[in-house]
Amino acid sequence: MRLSLWPNLMQPFEDVLALARHAEATGWDGLWVADHFMGDGAGFGPEESPTLEATAVLAALAAATDRLRLGPLVLGATYRHPAVVANWAATVDRVSGGRLVLGLGAGWQENEHRQYGIRLGPPGERVERFDEYCGVVRGLLRDDRTTVEGRWYSVTGACCEPKPQQRPLPLLVGAKGDRMLGVVARHADEWNAWGLPEAWAGRSALLDRRCEQADRDPGTIRRSTQALLLPTHDEDRARRFLEAVSPRAAAAGPPGRLAEVAAGWAEAGVDEVIVPDGPLGTGARRLEALELLATEVFAPFRG
Repeated sequence: MRLSLWPNLMQPFEDVLALARHAEATGWDGLWVADHFMGDGAGFGPEESPTLEATAVLAALAAATDRLRLGPLVLGATYRHPAVVANWAATVDRVSGGRLVLGLGAGWQENEHRQYGIRLGPPGERVERFDEYCGVVRGLLRDDRTTVEGRWYSVTGACCEPKPQQRPLPLLVGAKGDRMLGVVARHADEWNAWGLPEAWAGRSALLDRRCEQADRDPGTIRRSTQALLLPTHDEDRARRFLEAVSPRAAAAGPPGRLAEVAAGWAEAGVDEVIVPDGPLGTGARRLEALELLATEVFAPFRG
């Protein structure tokens, strides 16, 4: 099982860079960042919080690190044209020496679309558009020329050069809905969804069925997840934390209790756990929490 870090981009770049270097020096496997321009006013922070732009951060981290896998979790298809994304990804993969995973999603955050005048569209439309989007991106990254005459996108004899260093460049799709899992089965090398072990396992089993319908071996898709994790021996702190967040995607308590969650993920077939840094505090407290997670929670499950 891989163990990766997800630093919040509502903090200074210097802090993000320091976290990336710490993760690389202490044996973590990857680093992911969200692709949003503001908070959602709810679980993902206030709208007015200064927020770094994901593709610029990843390009900088690609040049500043040597080993970590890097990726967006996930780029929003509604506000990033697939040809622009493909060219960006090919370049950053080369800058990183072949360490990029291209994470893509259909888009969901209403307030940033509303403020910027970008059409979000209803869920069914977003799924249809995203399916077409993935086909354009895959073609540009893998083929000499790509032609797609679709409902949403049109590219004609389109090139994307240079190609990424990785051939093929891994494509991750973030998805949990029934129709979106069909898109994963058709296009993705990796799949990501939030969830504690039992709920995540149910979605993973549905993805297996979608793969069978698409005549694809389910074992060819790597699988990752994340939850808000708070290692602490303070039971009152753990209780307050769980009361403040969604209990469906959070766990708190002593390392042994969190290790039971990690064991559940391993049993369910999770290939990578991604740890958001938000609950972990700052400074020395955050580094201590990362050390506990790496050495006392996930160490037995890492290969």
